[in-house]
Amino acid sequence: MNPVRSTIEALELSGIAKVALEALEDADVVPLWFGESDIVTPDFIREAAKRALDSGKTFYSYSRGHPPLRDALRDYHRRIYGLDLHPDRITVPGSTMLSVMIAGQCLLEAGSEILLVSPFWPNIRTVVEILGARPVEVRLREGPGRWWLDIEELAAAIGPRTRAIYVNSPSNPTGWVMSREEQRAVLDLCRRHGLGLIADEVYHRNLFGNADPAPSFLELAGEEEPVFVLNGFSKAWAMTGWRLGWMITPRHLAEPMAVLAECNNTGATAFAQYGGIAALTGGEDFVRAFRARCQRNRDLVMARLGDHPRVELLRPEGAFYAFPRIRGITDGLAFCRRAVREAKVGLAAGYTFGRGNDSHIRLCFAIATERLEAALDRLTALLDRV
Repeated sequence: MNPVRSTIEALELSGIAKVALEALEDADVVPLWFGESDIVTPDFIREAAKRALDSGKTFYSYSRGHPPLRDALRDYHRRIYGLDLHPDRITVPGSTMLSVMIAGQCLLEAGSEILLVSPFWPNIRTVVEILGARPVEVRLREGPGRWWLDIEELAAAIGPRTRAIYVNSPSNPTGWVMSREEQRAVLDLCRRHGLGLIADEVYHRNLFGNADPAPSFLELAGEEEPVFVLNGFSKAWAMTGWRLGWMITPRHLAEPMAVLAECNNTGATAFAQYGGIAALTGGEDFVRAFRARCQRNRDLVMARLGDHPRVELLRPEGAFYAFPRIRGITDGLAFCRRAVREAKVGLAAGYTFGRGNDSHIRLCFAIATERLEAALDRLTALLDRV
């Protein structure tokens, strides 16, 4: 008898990794496959972590996060949202990915279901499957002009085993940003059906136009409602390799959050948390500059791909991805592999972001503009000949 769970043995790499791992060391490839820029974490953040490391901050710490970091997060939410969060609601368990797993552990069990608003970041589906639950996809509608959520379709997908709804806004991969009305409607569904809500808001500062930050469920939900708002340092402050994120949870779960953080990771890396404090207290200039760069790059992508005869592309409202449909392509993974080999452009295959996306690809436009221009030159040349 094989004691390993069949669910684990059936796990596969995502359509991001399947492409990237084939050419990760190829210096000629312009990498648009991962969700990160080519900007090194700002000096002032790295220096803060180095000072902490040099001063001996290498020991076990609080599993829910070092108190000065949690205080800084409380001040940060007060500043950007006007909210005074109780300290018991703030947990820094490690990476934002880890907070996704912990939120799933809180809400899901074997045989339960969760509604995933799709297209979605593929790791959420994997988390659900690892926990023995079943993902139920509800796809955003396309156009005219933007992606949008059909609330009636979402409501119709709720069944007797539904335990929660997962939504990511600003969205990876579409760039969709939930309106306040959509948020109210989703929260109302959760309240009426007794469901939990996992809100991935890690791109909350990566927003285009004049609005900043993106609307948050924290502004609507009560402190004891089963709403888990997930966030992190990776996207706004160029800290992807730091594996540092936070979650805002119901107040009464403070002790269980400490236990879950301890059992999953024993707490975030001690000296890295001081980099997080520096980001929160001194990072606004960087946040604004990075957002402006991404908006320029978004406009470049729209200019180059938006009117291409082979491409259907809705304008991203936030995050830093484009998710075009390529006309005539039915196997996005094969197309992305061809793009790596022939055009030296690294893309992510659309199928990995949920059903109905086989003709889509995802590209990250957070890199330097001149590198992005080169990638778009190569990509459009490939589209013109396939």
